[in-house]
Amino acid sequence: MDLEKIITENQGTIIDVRSYAEFMGGHVVDSINIPLNEIPERIDEIKNIKTPIILCCASGNRSGQAQHFLSQQGIECYNGGSWLDVNYYKSQATK
Repeated sequence: MDLEKIITENQGTIIDVRSYAEFMGGHVVDSINIPLNEIPERIDEIKNIKTPIILCCASGNRSGQAQHFLSQQGIECYNGGSWLDVNYYKSQATK
């Protein structure tokens, strides 16, 4: 599925894997903050998300690591890269 389409049509759940402090400095509206180091211990919570997961961070590096780990757990997820890019697509969302 097309990542941009998932975001603009509000079909996914956005998880920001930056630290809490980074997240509080600015984030995508309605995104969830699960710092990268907490991903393994919150795997059950993540598995309960029924929509495709879009991961983001500052540059795409940490979200790429999270995407690799979650994919190995059988979870459908996408690396959205920078939260600023995801935020741009979200701003184009159909209301």
